[in-house]
Amino acid sequence: MTEDLRLDHFPGRTFDKLRYGDTDRQGHVNNAIFATFFETGRVEMLLAGGGDFLEPGQSLVLARLEIDLVSEINWPGTVEVGTRVAKIGRSSMTLEQAVFQNGVLAAKGISVVVLTDETTRRSTPLGPAAIARLRAFAASTGE
Repeated sequence: MTEDLRLDHFPGRTFDKLRYGDTDRQGHVNNAIFATFFETGRVEMLLAGGGDFLEPGQSLVLARLEIDLVSEINWPGTVEVGTRVAKIGRSSMTLEQAVFQNGVLAAKGISVVVLTDETTRRSTPLGPAAIARLRAFAASTGE
């Protein structure tokens, strides 16, 4: 993600309300909370509507989370989270995400999510419904 990021670059968009308890002793939102913001974006994009693309016995597992902190976030207020699919693999997806407060980029990140079989606890191939859902949220530069 090298372009100047804006929320409208992301087909998946949501928000989180900042809580006083999210702040650290410097008075800004603690870096650990950014993982929660990215989780909100991933979960809402992938599972809104009940995760109907998942077959029985399948679940999604976070395999990688990379966060680049760009600017601080201050309480009170909200943040907006953008999520898009950067790559679709055999059993995984790579998501690009960004967090904004008042339109200012605060963090960007990469998440890799793997589709797993709940019985074997191993990765399993994405089915046609999952691939179609992911393509709906693909970055304009491709998969």
